Amino acid sequence: MAEGSVSVAEVETSFKKFAIHGDTKATGKEMNGKNFAKLCKDCRVIDGKNVTATDVDIVFTKVKAKTARVIAFEQFSQALSELAPKRFKGKCQEEALQQLYGLIAGREPANAGVTKVAKAGAVDRLTDTTKFTGAHKERFDESGKGKGKAGRVDIPDASGYVGAYKGKGTYEDKVKEA
Repeated sequence: MAEGSVSVAEVETSFKKFAIHGDTKATGKEMNGKNFAKLCKDCRVIDGKNVTATDVDIVFTKVKAKTARVIAFEQFSQALSELAPKRFKGKCQEEALQQLYGLIAGREPANAGVTKVAKAGAVDRLTDTTKFTGAHKERFDESGKGKGKAGRVDIPDASGYVGAYKGKGTYEDKVKEA
């Protein structure tokens, strides 16, 4: 093997990391087309000149089984040997493949552009229940915990008395007196 060559085991480790990326049920033995494209992009196999995203998709479709949607490491290696001469023009197949392995070995999926949780003061201000007024104020108790349905719905008083009547519950006493 050429000097400074990368072991296939290192490439397989990267393959597994990319294979499980974004899929909680993935075992790491098989990779889908989306993750293959991500690996090619993150490891700079796609350079925009010699190898494009379209090339990667074509090679993926070529190496996978006709009905399958995923490739195993064996087909992954086959795909890399298809892409290597394209990526490193003018190099022999073996040398180009080694350089491609060098790009991939030890790499992990990059989480570029992942949305971070906003820590703006506005969110705290908007969720502070002590500052609520009007109808919204009624939806929370003193501790700021929501009252649930009782805080959202006007529950009718079915006691039979008018809302502002002060002598509620005194009818029985009046009947006895008479």
